[in-house]
Amino acid sequence: MNERVVVCLTSAEQEYQSLLSEDARAASERLSANVEVLFAEDNAVRQIQQVFGLIHAPEAERPAALLIHTRVPEGLERVARNAARVGIGWFLLNRTAPYLEPLRGEHPELAIAAITTDHAEIGRIQARQLQELRPEARRVLYVQGPAETSAARQRLEGFEDAARERGYAVRIVNADWSVASADKAVTSWLRLKEAAGFVPDAVVCQSDNMARGTRRALELQRPAWARVPFLGCDGLPGSGRKDVDEGRLDATVALPSCAAPAIELALRWKRDGVVPPAETVLAPSPYPAL
Repeated sequence: MNERVVVCLTSAEQEYQSLLSEDARAASERLSANVEVLFAEDNAVRQIQQVFGLIHAPEAERPAALLIHTRVPEGLERVARNAARVGIGWFLLNRTAPYLEPLRGEHPELAIAAITTDHAEIGRIQARQLQELRPEARRVLYVQGPAETSAARQRLEGFEDAARERGYAVRIVNADWSVASADKAVTSWLRLKEAAGFVPDAVVCQSDNMARGTRRALELQRPAWARVPFLGCDGLPGSGRKDVDEGRLDATVALPSCAAPAIELALRWKRDGVVPPAETVLAPSPYPAL
């Protein structure tokens, strides 16, 4: 029986890719599984080419399942449909996408699923962190990931829901999860008229990388603003948590690895015929603990 599982990774955060890769390899040993990891080096086009190559390989060389971590999950529907057409399982890691549910309906025998983090809970945690760090805060500069992605939308919704009664004035700036994009987006926003009279009491960012880019922009353009509490997300040991420990961030949210749970579900499908649920949601955790 073909049990080969291929984990396809692309992310602006190299340490998170490493976390997923190490988790996948540990799961491979623990489960006696044939797991391969491919890196696309934060290049969406390269990732699509890699996945297409696997899908269109001779039948005997195709994997049983593909585990995909990408910054643009909604843009992979055609690729996912091609995978399903030839019987390959499809798992999104730390993301979900609208096409998954109809695709599951068309291929009920296949493992088509998302293993993701509770992104709304990330927003709720950040609201609680902000309340603890700066209870008197009223103005929040909020740096969001790409607004078209479900992860960014859910994190914002969770934050707004948890903070609704506090009456924050929130200014939202969109970037693409990276240091450079946040630096550029915040620098551009500072030139706008709406930024002139808005002095934030805190900065909340949907990724630790964007927190770094935002701080860099503020230190150059508005040094006093760079001294307010900064909140991030991802909480990787060598980056976000280190930034908290060394005082560059006031708090972050640590994300679990989705790789091992996805591999377990893929193998259970191949070995026992158990089709996984549409979505498996893992819990994030605040750092430091609340």
